[in-house]
Amino acid sequence: MRPLFAMLVIVCLVLPARAEEVDVELLLLVDVSRSMSPGELEIQRRGYAEALRSDAVFAAIRSGLLARVAVSYVEWAGQGTQRVVVDWRLLETRADLAAFSDALANAFNPALRRTSISSALTFGAGSIRDNAYQGLRRVIDVSGDGPNNAGAPVLRARDAVLAEGIVINGLPLMTREGTGSQWHLDDLDAYYRNCVIGGPGAFVIPVTDWAGFAQAVRRKLVLEIAALPVSPLIKAQYRANPPYDCLIGEKIWERNRRFWDEP
Repeated sequence: MRPLFAMLVIVCLVLPARAEEVDVELLLLVDVSRSMSPGELEIQRRGYAEALRSDAVFAAIRSGLLARVAVSYVEWAGQGTQRVVVDWRLLETRADLAAFSDALANAFNPALRRTSISSALTFGAGSIRDNAYQGLRRVIDVSGDGPNNAGAPVLRARDAVLAEGIVINGLPLMTREGTGSQWHLDDLDAYYRNCVIGGPGAFVIPVTDWAGFAQAVRRKLVLEIAALPVSPLIKAQYRANPPYDCLIGEKIWERNRRFWDEP
């Protein structure tokens, strides 16, 4: 019996701990590039914090098969620039949601340069792959106020993430409070639909007015957590006529880089 017991101990030590099952692994990728104004950055944090405390988000969690989700909040900017503000946490109760919300409200970092959606997506896929949870669904939720203009082409990164079975949803920020108009893309919603999002049920919810940001985030989180059917309006309203130039952000950067204080 002793050799058998010793063998069992060795096996237990060698095998990795079993991942905790959740309804969804949800990674929130939030743009903090320098094109975002200080006011926009503050509104983003407050909007997510408010949404996480809402009755609707709590009800969405409770509606799941397991009634628990794993969420992480990461800020991103240029190539290789991602900050884990709140690492992966299990959310089951109102107290869990309140603690996550408080963590967002208590942390703040200044904006960074450039916009690399591709780098953020690649980072996000690795974060989901390496966390301690096993979701029935895996979702990356990426928000941003401009197209990819640094790092690998966005289509390459998107396709690699989708190949891992991860759904990508988008929250394009189509406001005008940040840097000059030379950096804005008027049809950013169409760019996100054609070049960023993908996977079963993927959707885009554009934000055109910061006053409605918290409401948009709450709606988005409920759809993602509860896996509710997405309205055909959300799926179809912002579709551009193909083909779409998914390198438009890189072209805008090259055209206007002289305005940017970067070597």
